[in-house]
Amino acid sequence: MKESWKKCGYVDEPVPSDINIKDEIRRMCSEKNAVILAHYYTSGDIQDVADFVGDSLALAQQAAKTDADIIVMCGVHFMAETNKVLCPDKKVLLPDLNAGCSLADTCKAEDLAEYKKEHPEYKVVAYVNTSAAVKALTDVVVTSSNARQVVDSFPKDEKILFAPDKNLGGYLNAITGRNMLLWNGGCHVHERFSISGIVELKAKYPQSKVLAHPECKSGVLALADFVGSTAAILKYAQTDDCDTYLVVTESGILHEMQKSMPQKQFIPVPPELVSDGSCSCNECDYMRMNTMEKLYNCLKHEWPYVELDEAMREDALRPIERMLEISATHKL
Repeated sequence: MKESWKKCGYVDEPVPSDINIKDEIRRMCSEKNAVILAHYYTSGDIQDVADFVGDSLALAQQAAKTDADIIVMCGVHFMAETNKVLCPDKKVLLPDLNAGCSLADTCKAEDLAEYKKEHPEYKVVAYVNTSAAVKALTDVVVTSSNARQVVDSFPKDEKILFAPDKNLGGYLNAITGRNMLLWNGGCHVHERFSISGIVELKAKYPQSKVLAHPECKSGVLALADFVGSTAAILKYAQTDDCDTYLVVTESGILHEMQKSMPQKQFIPVPPELVSDGSCSCNECDYMRMNTMEKLYNCLKHEWPYVELDEAMREDALRPIERMLEISATHKL
């Protein structure tokens, strides 16, 4: 392996110009018994070449039942870790090891361990957007698809620490009537959506409906007609009779929306202006580190792959399995 690959976290090698990269990716998948899982927030070309596209819950469920020898996770690092936790006997590849998560970065394992010492009476419910090391310290993991279902499984008087997304935690407190302690974390994409942008677009499209992800701030959620995970937002639009939607989540979901519902209009809500007056992006910088070229090289060289300490993996497995048990009858 070239040392330069290790340093940059992905295989930096030109793709031959005389090949059809999509066909070659599919050929290698067949040859190597590999499956490509892609999150809705990746680019459209990645989604189109994948075997399965979904949100965090669906991707975890798919990884848990696959019979492939190789899993290629086109998403971010914590998703690849989750796949490895669930499938220790499989090789789990991530096209770029630098594809992290701003939300996961707000909760370090050592900080959570210290917090637990100070609050031993609290159960820890951790959002899936966390490292395996953090998951290993939790009682149960949740995704935005099943968070309420999991929280409702606890007794009403249970003391709960919810980490790390304060917006999702606040939303859950509001709809469940609980008073969970909230970690002070947030997503760099969902934190930036503009209330004024929604108001302006509603004036322009008065018959539209606002669809928002629960990682958004409470002021944004207050303007939404529907709040849910990416998968839930997609399903809502597919079954609702409105023809125009203002979408308040990472713009990658629009690819599947437009593909499955070409007769409807989906308008991405803009983020707020940043301090220099420019418009911050409603795309996840980390998700967009997944490219067709990196995916091709990742499959070709079967690197980079994710490895985990076995003791930590076993500790992280328990809260994930608990989540999957609770979500066994959950409909996406």
